Amino acid sequence: MVLLITIVDFLIVGIAMIVLAPLGIGLFLLSCIGLKKPMALAIYKIAQIWSLLLIACTGCKLTVRGREHIPLQGGLCFVSNHGSIFDILLIIALVGRPVGFIAKKELALIPFLNIWIFLLGGLFIDRKNIRQAVGTINKGIGRIKQGGAIVIFPEGTRSHGQGLLPFRAGSFKLATQSGALILPIAITGSYEIFEKTYRVRAVPVKVTFMPPINTASLPPAERRQHLADQVYRLIAQALEAEEALAQQSP
Repeated sequence: MVLLITIVDFLIVGIAMIVLAPLGIGLFLLSCIGLKKPMALAIYKIAQIWSLLLIACTGCKLTVRGREHIPLQGGLCFVSNHGSIFDILLIIALVGRPVGFIAKKELALIPFLNIWIFLLGGLFIDRKNIRQAVGTINKGIGRIKQGGAIVIFPEGTRSHGQGLLPFRAGSFKLATQSGALILPIAITGSYEIFEKTYRVRAVPVKVTFMPPINTASLPPAERRQHLADQVYRLIAQALEAEEALAQQSP
């Protein structure tokens, strides 16, 4: 049964990406002729519905806290821990506004997934090419200054159940150089959905959105490493709290 659910979920992912890609491209073209905001919202809504459907198909017991902290307008930088590929679906499903991702360059080679990352306003980064990486970050800063929202995973890679990995302070440039709010996100349980056993399982998943941090008010000396340490502590504390609650449950 678990194997059947896994196969069905992957079929949903593949079919949805392929079938909906022409619609997403059409909406993007309309955004290029003066309908940018409504078309960006329409593209996001398609991705959100698709993400909610896939999450429902996994049977996950999803608990969400703090959505009231999410500003629905204005430049925003979400900062999340990253245990699983499902984190992206969870964030798209729950944030309630168009949002892009900083994605590693390898994802640009995956057909249809690369299209949707682009349509959602995502950017591909090559961390080994400093010049290209700086250009990508500058594009992200520009989008946030225009009122967009972007997600960063400052661990730099998925943790695969190893706990919260160290943050790369440089990843916070998006927020500090754009003067954007930072909204920390703590996600627990996403690794157990699929990647732990490579079978889709109905496990408890918890997503916590914390109050935003105003980076514009921080002194210049505190806008990089100090900020990274602060956000790290907030997410670590939220993850520890969820783990303690899980241990208390019968």
